[in-house]
Amino acid sequence: MIELIDTHAHLDQIDNLDDVLKRSFEAGVKTIVAVSSDYNSCNKTLEISKSKQAKILPAFGIHPWEITAEATDKCIEFIKENAKYAIAIGEIGLDYWYKEVKKDKSKKEIQQDLFKKQLSIAKQYNLPVIIHSRGAWQDCFNLCKENSIKNAVFHWYSGPIDILKEILNFGYFVSATPALSYSPQHQEAIRNTPLDSLLIETDCPVFYKNQSGEGFNAEPKHVALTLDLVSNIKNLPKAAAAEKMLKNAKKFFNYN
Repeated sequence: MIELIDTHAHLDQIDNLDDVLKRSFEAGVKTIVAVSSDYNSCNKTLEISKSKQAKILPAFGIHPWEITAEATDKCIEFIKENAKYAIAIGEIGLDYWYKEVKKDKSKKEIQQDLFKKQLSIAKQYNLPVIIHSRGAWQDCFNLCKENSIKNAVFHWYSGPIDILKEILNFGYFVSATPALSYSPQHQEAIRNTPLDSLLIETDCPVFYKNQSGEGFNAEPKHVALTLDLVSNIKNLPKAAAAEKMLKNAKKFFNYN
């Protein structure tokens, strides 16, 4: 069976997790990078990583949607205290997609300040970063570069190709999701990303549409779908694509 890794899963948001992990393992998913989004999420992700038999690698961070002053300070302390357990810092970044942020400089600055704090932690502990960059692709790249971040993956990249080229030329990675089945922007981004710079993921339990127009809540097992879509776009046999994605993940996250 082909060995798979889901490099971006919100396991703390999944009900009946034991069943989900069992199905994923049976589908060939041997490793899962479990990302976090706030203080409670970080705690739960760490607990899951220690308590489950599956190989779950925790990443700690505050998502730009989850900013509150009290919880943010508490979470920053948690991340610092538990960085030794982390495979990465994430999911962190910026989100300017909604108009209430897009047109409000102060809200952007709040996100940027938090992002920079978390980039500083990543640099201090020599950890890669998992980046949410929707509508803020250029600022995310600029801040990573300005803060001397060596390893970053731009999760579910669907932004402009000119910015993508800057990201790739700097040595950063991009990840593909099941949205490849319907998103022209995501398809174009992955088409323009060399295999050496690509990871695969699900962002589970996010809801995706399938090719028939119906939908499903993702599980880590659906990284097999992402692999199929990547192998089709890259015109590469599935087994060869899987081997390359696993090799890339081990290199990026520095694990065996």
